[in-house]
Amino acid sequence: MADIRPFLGIRPKEGEADKIAALPYDVYNRQEAKAAVAGNPLSFLNIDRAETQFEDSQDMYAPEVYEKAHDLLWDMVAQGHFVKEEKRCYYVYELTMEGRVQTGIAACASIDDYQNEIIKKHENTRADKEQDRINHVNICDAQTGPIFLAYRSNEIINRVVDDAKSREALYDFMADDGVRHRVFLIEKEEEISAIENAFSRIQEIYIADGHHRAASAVKVGLLRREENPGYSGEEEFNYFLSVLFPHDQLMIMDYNRVVKDLNGMAEDVFLSKMRELFSVKPCGAKPVKPQKKGTFAMYLAGGWYLCEISDADKSDDPVEGLDVSILQNVLLSPVLGIGDPKTDKRIDFVGGIRGMEELERRVRTDCAVAFAMYPTSIEELFDVADAKRLMPPKSTWFEPKLRSGLFIHALSE
Repeated sequence: MADIRPFLGIRPKEGEADKIAALPYDVYNRQEAKAAVAGNPLSFLNIDRAETQFEDSQDMYAPEVYEKAHDLLWDMVAQGHFVKEEKRCYYVYELTMEGRVQTGIAACASIDDYQNEIIKKHENTRADKEQDRINHVNICDAQTGPIFLAYRSNEIINRVVDDAKSREALYDFMADDGVRHRVFLIEKEEEISAIENAFSRIQEIYIADGHHRAASAVKVGLLRREENPGYSGEEEFNYFLSVLFPHDQLMIMDYNRVVKDLNGMAEDVFLSKMRELFSVKPCGAKPVKPQKKGTFAMYLAGGWYLCEISDADKSDDPVEGLDVSILQNVLLSPVLGIGDPKTDKRIDFVGGIRGMEELERRVRTDCAVAFAMYPTSIEELFDVADAKRLMPPKSTWFEPKLRSGLFIHALSE
């Protein structure tokens, strides 16, 4: 069963959490990261993306970049910007976005649970992206960005979390993007035991977001086992930093598609083809969002259309039954010629956080058609992972994003 344990946290000192906390390293390109850290010496992005400390000509994957990340991290600890917990604790991490609250537990998960598929995946990872974070974790000797995990809601854990949230927060700040972050400490032995025992009875934990970070953390742990053949299993490198959320508090946003051209068809010909494949209702110039599974919206030639998938194209298969799979298999591949959406340059993906206006903008500028999807549900994600299958590319967009720098897990005590 799941081994989710408290840890000796390293966290921002009082009054500096809002200055240190940063969005995950992979939401920025290089120039965006450099702009984000300009004038922000405490931002954790300086550590997560240490190439920002060099000239643009610097190879961002060179050893000296990771050494710089190590030095920045441990210099900040030495200077007192971070405090080290004296005993193993859990933390409650609450995020509020547009009035919706989700609350997780910051803890350490077992690399053995990952290896044994108690912690379940739904995405493949790329070796080059893994290697970057392997180098970062290994050279920094710490995990700095938590893995976003999910589990089926548990009454005992919920009760302990609610009790912790009734106490004074360690941190309470509003980030620049309007997301409120609150952190609470769980240090009472009876509460720690209750959480640890409750997780030990949970049979499935799911990676919601952060597959590359998880794979990298596990590979660092396995590497250190090789370097320490007499390891006991209790060493810190046997665990990786995570925040675990109950499934009924999570929100997956839509992950939408834009296509550069109509594969040689005129707009009226393409619209006729759409009507052969789907129920298509014109909705005018005002954006329309799909309201249920089995529907999607299309923006074409300045107008919005609400489209419904036919019953004949629906499936009980956990992957083939996803709306994004049906769109790919019925329309994008056979009609628009998008064979592999992972590599085809004619398709792009737009996270729902950017809004319907971004889909309109793309069609006005560099695309011919946009498709607004109904969000994949957390239950659908669980079903795919339980079946040991993979989600199609760009199926889920989780918001809000966890901040890096609020919790650090050192691999050496």
